[in-house]
Amino acid sequence: MKLLIIEDENSLAESIVDYLGKEGFTSEIALNYDEALFKINLYQYDCIIVDIMLPGGSGLELVEVLKKKHSQTGIIIISAKDALDDKIRGLDIGADDYLTKPFHLPELNARIKSIIRRKSFEGEQEIVIENLKILLPAREVYVKSNLLDLTKKEFDLLIFFVRNKNRVLTKEAIAENLLGDHADMLDSFNFIYTHVKNLRKKIIDAGGKDHIKTIYATGYKFITE
Repeated sequence: MKLLIIEDENSLAESIVDYLGKEGFTSEIALNYDEALFKINLYQYDCIIVDIMLPGGSGLELVEVLKKKHSQTGIIIISAKDALDDKIRGLDIGADDYLTKPFHLPELNARIKSIIRRKSFEGEQEIVIENLKILLPAREVYVKSNLLDLTKKEFDLLIFFVRNKNRVLTKEAIAENLLGDHADMLDSFNFIYTHVKNLRKKIIDAGGKDHIKTIYATGYKFITE
């Protein structure tokens, strides 16, 4: 799951990234309005945490940009204690939730997970595809009651496939989902092949069906009947 932290206080942004990284999220930082606008126009995110007060513009304007794009990205606005009117406006124009500074990182984590579950799978706690079962809150995957020992990247890859089932996913899109900004620095996409191969093997070895089809010179497609 990929997040964008739009926050001009660098120390706070870094602490959020560090904490959420331990919770299994890949996070990027934008320190001002222009940088944030560039990123949301270029990349797709599962959730964006945006401070209302930013150098160069308002976080609320970024919310409006996302909504005009009909983006399904979850949005949490961050505001000061005395910014009630801004919080109300933020929710009115499409933000999903808000937090008042200072806030506890576990609470932010819980709200992000709640929004992503609601946005990605319409509140589903469990996804079943034939004999493959995914428990979203626990980040567990079962094949015929066998718990798979997946790495974080393998689980994220599977979720990305499932969210985009029966669609061709390019290697670039997969790399961006797994690595965020760092995907731009890759010399090759060999690491994707390795993750796909390992994920496919673990599912098949547990008795599951191979849903992942390789699309020559393009990427992969997760096929369901």
